[in-house]
Amino acid sequence: MYQDVIAEMQIHAPAERNAKLGALLEAVNADMQLKAWWYAQQVNAERLQMSDHSWIHVQKVMNIGLRLLRLLTRRGVEPVVVQHGFTPKDAEVLVAAAALLHDTGMSIHRTDHEAYSLFLAARKLDELLAGIYDEPARSILASETLHAIIGHRRRGDPLTLEAGIVRVADALDMEQGRSRVPFEANRPNIHSLSAAAIDDVRIDEGEDRAIRIEIEMNNSAGIFQVDELLATKLRGSGLEDHVEVTARIDAEHEKRLVPIFRI
Repeated sequence: MYQDVIAEMQIHAPAERNAKLGALLEAVNADMQLKAWWYAQQVNAERLQMSDHSWIHVQKVMNIGLRLLRLLTRRGVEPVVVQHGFTPKDAEVLVAAAALLHDTGMSIHRTDHEAYSLFLAARKLDELLAGIYDEPARSILASETLHAIIGHRRRGDPLTLEAGIVRVADALDMEQGRSRVPFEANRPNIHSLSAAAIDDVRIDEGEDRAIRIEIEMNNSAGIFQVDELLATKLRGSGLEDHVEVTARIDAEHEKRLVPIFRI
């Protein structure tokens, strides 16, 4: 029953001495309406025989997004909110909030779910951020968060680093078959085969680039998965010059999945 599923929902992330991020996570974990939306969005995903879109997915996206942001800031890449007078720690709040709310529109319908997410997130952000930011800072950060939410769609045209991070983080929840590419259940095709081919995704600090993403595959079919999803989300994200993607296939030599992006 839904009560049992919701009772298990507890979002965790390394706050790294970021009191505002910690306060956001505390507010999120106490919000029953938000948890109900996470439950409902997974129900619709199951009706459509899609991959996981539950609270587990949004938690993974949040942690991936925070990892990407911290690697970038460590290399001196400045979040856009700094231009408003915020700090990189405020950017972490933005990325976390956008990740946690980006699929809430799935509770209504898959079609145009990114836009539906905006309807739900607009009021929810005001509630979640109320004890953390005063006006007008709260509305400015909420606006940037809403931009990051709508920017995760396939042709979302993100205009900020933070929005690009959420877009790419969403695509990186793909290890062990957790693909964002929908496929028909019980019918082998390139989507299902390529999703099953992804064993692991590692995100580390790079040498020439701020971020190195290594993808382990058990079958070359995984190349379709990453090119169809990750490459599509990475192009136009604003992260292209900061990310290197490589793929390894067991029993084969290392293969360059895509060029180091220079778009």
